[in-house]
Amino acid sequence: MLGFILWLVLLLLCWPLALLALLLYPVLWLLLLPFRLIGIGVEAIFELLRAVVMLPARVLGGGRR
Repeated sequence: MLGFILWLVLLLLCWPLALLALLLYPVLWLLLLPFRLIGIGVEAIFELLRAVVMLPARVLGGGRR
């Protein structure tokens, strides 16, 4: 019975936080989306630079073991 009362108290105290999280999560996701896209672009640029730098070693057979 004590466990049930504790669950009710937890429900009473935490439902506003859960509702706030449900409402704010999509807004936060939309705000962070441009940074994620910039990160993907920067990662692609670094991968391209890595491929260009490693190209001579791959052409000369450095990738074979």
